[in-house]
Amino acid sequence: MTASVDALYDLRGLKCPLPVLKTRRRLKALHDGDRLILETSDPLAGIDIPHFCHQEGHELLESEKTAEGHRFVIRKRMSVSA
Repeated sequence: MTASVDALYDLRGLKCPLPVLKTRRRLKALHDGDRLILETSDPLAGIDIPHFCHQEGHELLESEKTAEGHRFVIRKRMSVSA
């Protein structure tokens, strides 16, 4: 089993729907259980990112309002093995 890795992804300056689209793409490149730390400035990200995580099955570990926008910590969902 691979140890989980933290990846920082700076999405400040991007407007809806780009933060969600880029988060989806970045999570696909990570291993199951890895954590992705997002920084956003889009006010809608406070709604969109938690909704995306719930819809896709990723675990939203933290959601924090910052001076510049939002900071999220997401754990990539574990794939179901057959």
